[in-house]
Amino acid sequence: MVAHRGASHELAEHTLGAYLEALDAGADGLECDVRLTADGHLVCVHDRDLRRTASTKGLVSTMDLAELSELDFAAWKNPWAELDDEAPDEDEALRGVLTLRKLLETVADYDRRVEVAIETKHPTRYGGLVEKRLVDMLRDFGWDRAGAPVRVMSFSFTALQRVERLAPEVRLVQLLDKPNYWPMLKRVVGRDWVIGPGIKMIRDHPRVADSIGRSGRDIHVWTVNKEKDLQRCLDLGVKAVISDRPRLMLDLLDDRFGGNQ
Repeated sequence: MVAHRGASHELAEHTLGAYLEALDAGADGLECDVRLTADGHLVCVHDRDLRRTASTKGLVSTMDLAELSELDFAAWKNPWAELDDEAPDEDEALRGVLTLRKLLETVADYDRRVEVAIETKHPTRYGGLVEKRLVDMLRDFGWDRAGAPVRVMSFSFTALQRVERLAPEVRLVQLLDKPNYWPMLKRVVGRDWVIGPGIKMIRDHPRVADSIGRSGRDIHVWTVNKEKDLQRCLDLGVKAVISDRPRLMLDLLDDRFGGNQ
């Protein structure tokens, strides 16, 4: 069970607090999106601009890490929290912008193996520099080799090719949200690449889902938050489920199989 942007149903996505909550829930893996700041830092942010998650019009790519560090990335999730006199004080470090390095350090120091699924966002003004910086960071951790607890995901086939050239042993996931892309992609993606379809595509296009299932490739599905959709994934033989609600999904799996899956 992979936590989508952390335990993002309960806590603000991509914050350290959301990821710690997911780990406490027993998530086997963590998923994050990464973007490059103006001064070259990889940060865990989904949108190109900050209006939704930090209440500002700024763009991630035009701001320095120091500027981003001044913003609150959690207030949007519970805008009335400041009116609750009984709410406990929260560590500001759990609410601010999260660098990829900090997330990987957290995983490396954890008391069990935790997988990290890192999605590079495209298009971006920095192009292939995102993948280069990402691979450099994976090398810092010794995670650019086979067996490392990381995989790189993208909707961009070109981006994944870059990672393959820079670090051939890193596992890759070709994300997919349009069923008409599959006939072409299945001919060109690497033999060992994972396929990552969205649950909406699995739900709405069962023929395509069956074709992906017959391809012999590992399948990782996003974003699965309902019991019926979890069952669809189990029926398809999915290897990893990515969810905003890791605790709920793990409880459902525990009810079925008597242990975390």
